[in-house]
Amino acid sequence: MNTGDLSTLLVWAAATAFTIALIAYTVDLARLADNAQRREGADADAAGAAAVQDRANVPATAGVGAGAGSSARVSSPLSGSATGGGSVSAVAGSAAEAAPGRSPRAEGIARSTTYLGSALLFVAIVLRGVAAGRWPTANMYEFTLVGVFVATTVLAIVQRRRVIAFLGVVVMGIAVTALVVALESFFVRADAVRPALQNYWLVLHVGVAIIATGIFTVAFATAVLQVLRHGRETGRSHLDHPWKSADGLRQAFSGLAVTGPRFRWLEQVPDARRLEALSFRLNAVAFVLWTLTLIGGAIWAEDAWGRYWNWDSKEVGTFVAWVVYAGYLHARTTRGWSGRKAAYFVFVGYACVLANFTVVNLVLPGLHSYAF
Repeated sequence: MNTGDLSTLLVWAAATAFTIALIAYTVDLARLADNAQRREGADADAAGAAAVQDRANVPATAGVGAGAGSSARVSSPLSGSATGGGSVSAVAGSAAEAAPGRSPRAEGIARSTTYLGSALLFVAIVLRGVAAGRWPTANMYEFTLVGVFVATTVLAIVQRRRVIAFLGVVVMGIAVTALVVALESFFVRADAVRPALQNYWLVLHVGVAIIATGIFTVAFATAVLQVLRHGRETGRSHLDHPWKSADGLRQAFSGLAVTGPRFRWLEQVPDARRLEALSFRLNAVAFVLWTLTLIGGAIWAEDAWGRYWNWDSKEVGTFVAWVVYAGYLHARTTRGWSGRKAAYFVFVGYACVLANFTVVNLVLPGLHSYAF
């Protein structure tokens, strides 16, 4: 077994560790939802018992006034539980607070296997570079490995104070899928690159693009969670559309709506405003790096091909993604766009990044095709 083969085995090991982390995050989510439902039922039972006790203790001459006071006392805990009002904001108020109902074992396994997978992937990347005798950023396989490492590292940093289980589910799901696809579809033997790529810009230009992509991935996962949390807070189902107006269809989809019982775990994560702020900060950092990618690519293009801009498919794809994220940041900071509208901008931007990596590299011809 040579160094390149060992690197490949470590990538499989990292994918396995991330799969275990994905399962642990999912179990944690299930426990959160189950315990939230139990607490809601217990609160309702306690409120009902208190109401019965109040009615038993109130003299018959008290009349309607006492009944109204008792009703007010009963309605408060029930309405707070149903809407996710006071209790949710208390839980989401500080990222350092531990959410009630969390499974400590699942949380510990999720954290540990995330760290383990990232460490294994880092070693695999280093060994890949040693086997090839260069920086491991020259093809789609290596791009994916480093991008997943960046994404999982950013996830670990974001969750260093508190585990946000759904964020871990999305990022780990993307990580496992990306690694398996890379191993099965993008894999190439570790070897030297063509003379055109034997340049320090391979590290600067491509390396910065990889880091930006990894950060964009975590920002995308945060935006997904933000949209779901917003729906839970407002009581608005994202599946409540006119074409589902029939009672049968509405009943069939009711369990999938974010206002339904299956999404009670959303009450244990930071509120939508905090999640949006986190997504914005991550996207702002990644956008700066993406801008440097464009600038570095233009400089390298002038050195290699004699022109700063060639209207190559990769150049155009990178620029389109840049325009979308620039529009998002502009709308967010100057036009006051927030909430779901801002999140949908993030979805479009991340779709452009993925299309630039997959469709442009695999389908469209261009000057960058030889690198992949």
